[in-house]
Amino acid sequence: MKKIAVFPGSFDPITKGHEDVVLRATELFDEIIVAIGVNSGKQAFYPLEQRIKWISQVFAGKQNISVQSYTGLTIDFCRQTGAGFILRGLRTAADFEFERSIGQMNKKMHPEIDTVFFLTLPEFTMLTSSIVRDIIRNGGDPSAFVPDTIDLFES
Repeated sequence: MKKIAVFPGSFDPITKGHEDVVLRATELFDEIIVAIGVNSGKQAFYPLEQRIKWISQVFAGKQNISVQSYTGLTIDFCRQTGAGFILRGLRTAADFEFERSIGQMNKKMHPEIDTVFFLTLPEFTMLTSSIVRDIIRNGGDPSAFVPDTIDLFES
């Protein structure tokens, strides 16, 4: 059976931490779906189409990595795509506590789907999309924190 993992997030924007987790996870999974969750009650910094484009650029040439968007529960998206795993990156103990609760609820709803945690590399522990957005809002240079293949200032 094919091992499919969903890596959910807003990716607003994608960071080097996200990129690293996905690339390392390709050793464990046959297919990884980078899944952009769309929340109608939340205003994104970058349009969905732009985030899809950037993620596609980051993983261009990787046949086992795709990008999709979804609404609703991540666990339901996993069932729709045939994914047996949810992939999550952990930066801190606080991330673990938060993700553990969600993972346990998902397991209760759909026992056939497991959550797999990857520890981020130390150089990415402080890195979040929120911090990257703050750097941009304040006129800073975010290029050290996002994958080399994307330009956050392209039109």
